[in-house]
Amino acid sequence: MTKYAIPAAAFLIVCLSLATLYSDIYPKNVFGESSVFLRQLIWIALGWTAFFVFSRIYYRRLLNFIYPFYSLAVFLLTWVLAFGGARLGAQRWIKIWWFNLQPSEFVKLAVILVLSHYFSRKGLGEIRLDIRRLSFFRGMLLPFLIIALPFSLILKQPDLGTGLLLMLIFLSMVYFSGVKLRYIISVLALGAIISPVFWHFLKDYQRDRLLVFLNPDFDPLGAGYTIIQSKIAVGSGRLFGKGWLSGTQGQLNFLPESHTDFIFGIFSEETGFLGCLFLLGLYLFIIYSCFRISEKSDDNFGKMFSLGTGIMLAFQMYINISMAIGLSPVVGLPLPLMSYGGSSLLVTFISLGIVQNINRGT
Repeated sequence: MTKYAIPAAAFLIVCLSLATLYSDIYPKNVFGESSVFLRQLIWIALGWTAFFVFSRIYYRRLLNFIYPFYSLAVFLLTWVLAFGGARLGAQRWIKIWWFNLQPSEFVKLAVILVLSHYFSRKGLGEIRLDIRRLSFFRGMLLPFLIIALPFSLILKQPDLGTGLLLMLIFLSMVYFSGVKLRYIISVLALGAIISPVFWHFLKDYQRDRLLVFLNPDFDPLGAGYTIIQSKIAVGSGRLFGKGWLSGTQGQLNFLPESHTDFIFGIFSEETGFLGCLFLLGLYLFIIYSCFRISEKSDDNFGKMFSLGTGIMLAFQMYINISMAIGLSPVVGLPLPLMSYGGSSLLVTFISLGIVQNINRGT
């Protein structure tokens, strides 16, 4: 696999993101002081800088900074609950000068780093021989305690999307580490049994989103409005799309949050089914590359981190796109490298930079 495959695919996705953002806000002041387009340009520049820095730093040097970084991420989660900014019923951001920092995005990276370290503390031969002998306590409970605190703080914000993503990353990394499948099935079964209890802890708007998912015609002018408009945008693109700067759902403000959670709807409307296939191909190529690098790596930490990054991107892509076409509830997860959002963009670039460094050593 070429050493430049991942950055090349990421570069193409970022270019598509900028074109879509520009088209989305074209009727407004694209280059105004508060323009999301200009802010995204700055975040992309910072993201590429982070990518190249972390792709050059030998990844095993990061081992000394994993737990301080994890502690900082948890501290920021606590800080945001006490002093963070609130928007759309959620308190997830810390205002720093001209931009908003979202600590939950950095927790995703911190959790992957810590779990990768936890499951790679033995030598390669020992792992292959002994990892399947891990007890429920060492294989499930201890690593779950690693994510329990940030998971609880994220749900408190509330941010069900990131909380769900953390749990999916945890279960996937546990499974691929070789922990017995019956342990994982037991946890999933227990979660399914107690899940109805959580209904009483949901905010009103979260309940409405679930009801809209179960019944698309529920509250079409309220909670169901966004998903209806998103599906109209995706469907109206047909095979070839309406063309750049020719979409209607975004430019006429029919689709709320079109530059963040629902950017896929705008992209689909303008590029059509063929454009969506191209974008999905780029994502699948990056995800496959992460899994391939994980398979080739002789170092367990590098193996687990590449795997965790691929899992994070795969689930995040799937949840966002399925949300945009009505196949899953709206949970507020950005589309990696496409959606507007500095924290998500920076974390994705850092993760891919570390994977790129692991690839250099394979």
